[in-house]
Amino acid sequence: MLTEFCQGTTILVDKPLEWTSFDVVNKLRWHLRKRLGVKKLKVGHAGTLDPLATGLLVLCIGKHTKLINDLMVGEKTYTGTILLGKTTPSYDLESEFNEEFPTEHITKEVMEEVRKSFLGEQEQTPPIFSAKKINGKRAYELAREGQEVKMKVNTITIHGFEIDSSDFPQVKFEITCSKGTYIRSIANDFGKKLNSGGTLIELRRTQSGEQNIKDAKTVEEWISFIEDAEL
Repeated sequence: MLTEFCQGTTILVDKPLEWTSFDVVNKLRWHLRKRLGVKKLKVGHAGTLDPLATGLLVLCIGKHTKLINDLMVGEKTYTGTILLGKTTPSYDLESEFNEEFPTEHITKEVMEEVRKSFLGEQEQTPPIFSAKKINGKRAYELAREGQEVKMKVNTITIHGFEIDSSDFPQVKFEITCSKGTYIRSIANDFGKKLNSGGTLIELRRTQSGEQNIKDAKTVEEWISFIEDAEL
């Protein structure tokens, strides 16, 4: 019954392309409040997805918003595509390509060695176009204003990293990593280690902790559920 949502529940959403995580929260909260006839309803998400990413977004409703921090701790799995030979300031397609690099020297053997080098614990520098706060302001806001942005290094762990270069210079991947890992930075660093450039051109989250994308519904499916469910 839909009234149980007020008490607290967790739902899994397949976030569409170009939506922010807050767009999803806002849309479903609006429909829930309208259907339930309540003025206020707590809804939050456990782990942001960039607008250019799709896939698993964990939404916590009502009392379950207290579980958000616990749900964010688990490992994440992503699939996607890295384009080698080009870079952008944001490390993805949010900004225009600004540099081109050679790719003729890159062999499957070299890529395999580089792939292995990412496994395990390591330090990672988040992209300047990220939501990290610097002196109370988002890094991407400072970057868009043209200010110099110095990012603090994070310690992350890559548990698994598989690649498929059959469509070179596009490289498909699946990666399992710790909380706080920026896949855009992985793409950029992957290109650098190949003495070239790398841009993340596609990203999808398939797993977050014990939650899997196969159990998620689209925004439209959740709206239909909300409208048709018993109160």
